[in-house]
Amino acid sequence: MTAPGVDDAVHEKEAVTERRLHPITPLRRAWAPVAVVIGWAVHDPDQAQRQLTRLTTTTLLIALAVVVPAAALYGFLTWWFTHFAVTDSELRIRTGLLFRRTAHIRLERIQAIDVTQPLLARVAGVAKLRLDVVGTDKKDELAFLGEREARALRAELLARAAGFAPETAHEVGEAPARELMRTPPRDLALSLVLTGATWVSLLAALVVPPLLWWATESVWTVLATAVPLLGAAGASSVGRFVTEYDWTVGESPDGLRIDHGLLDRSHETVPPGRVQTVRIVEPLLWRRRGWVRVELDVAGSSNSVLVPVAPREVAEAVVARVLPGVVVPPLSELSRPPGRAWRCVPVWWRGHGLAVTDAVFASRQGLLRRSLALVPHAKVQSVRLAQGPWKRLWRLADVHVDTGANKTVTARLRDAQEAAELLRAQAERSRTGRRGARPDRWMV
Repeated sequence: MTAPGVDDAVHEKEAVTERRLHPITPLRRAWAPVAVVIGWAVHDPDQAQRQLTRLTTTTLLIALAVVVPAAALYGFLTWWFTHFAVTDSELRIRTGLLFRRTAHIRLERIQAIDVTQPLLARVAGVAKLRLDVVGTDKKDELAFLGEREARALRAELLARAAGFAPETAHEVGEAPARELMRTPPRDLALSLVLTGATWVSLLAALVVPPLLWWATESVWTVLATAVPLLGAAGASSVGRFVTEYDWTVGESPDGLRIDHGLLDRSHETVPPGRVQTVRIVEPLLWRRRGWVRVELDVAGSSNSVLVPVAPREVAEAVVARVLPGVVVPPLSELSRPPGRAWRCVPVWWRGHGLAVTDAVFASRQGLLRRSLALVPHAKVQSVRLAQGPWKRLWRLADVHVDTGANKTVTARLRDAQEAAELLRAQAERSRTGRRGARPDRWMV
């Protein structure tokens, strides 16, 4: 006679079907040994150069004959020993050739599941699933799956996380989405041209290397400085354009969906109820066109951009879908610090402002690059008041609001009495706000 606990475990083991990744995956993993060799060469270029000069043609052919099959075997074995399975309550991922690792991911703790397709993956018709899980900094991933299989698995995991029965979860399918906004490529390109960071990084890349050559006459010093500067300039201009190309935001029952990318295509989801802070950023050169950028702090997720560039009214309409019932306070409703604040922060004190509505704690900062941070009262984890000796002399204080994404929004240079009252009132707003907060579950 079998014990009840053992019998249940046997039935569960029989019900769980382990699956492998797409057969093309070994080609991706075969690059690992090659990457090790390249890393050694970059780490010690002089030694690598000396070793290469000693190689004869025969030795090189023999090395290739050994390295290529070894890399292929490594890729095959790592694919062969990688399995995943979906149970009633968790996603299990078993990996490891020599050292085994099994990840048990509870479905109710999944915050977001992103589908990404690098350029070569798009050509091959495969995709990567990346999972954001509460309490983990590193994303678990399944790379690669067939494109249809990846989307079907994502839909099934979200359905199970939402509480659908296992036998019906795979039939739910991907929830339909309604498009809210799309960024035209022309607007994206022009916004990058009108961004100060683009020109600063480009200017540094053009000016610093010649100055270093004039001062040191060292080719290696110039290259070691020029390459990172050129990389930063490219990342802030061309890199951002390629990444944020065809940026589309859609609304679905499982949250806001974001699709973007020219070469590498990404399909991300902003989890419902997990947005801690929304920032509306307005660079100086964008104001004439009325453009803004919307950024996010999301608990348990690395998604940080909601709208790369859009007219303010369009961006505020999207913010209203992320934070239902929230109206972005206009600049005229933001109260400035008292006039004596200039003694602590000359000139720039005018860039700070504060507004507290029934729904959000709103703090603005910046004169050239304005940034308005909106924190729903329900997402406030703690409130702190800070007052240094100089601010105490002029009866000023800062109020810090901490959110669940380990980020802080600060109302700076407030009158000391106002700050003390704000501290007490915000603590009460946070308690009452959490009672009526939206649930953090999917599709509810």
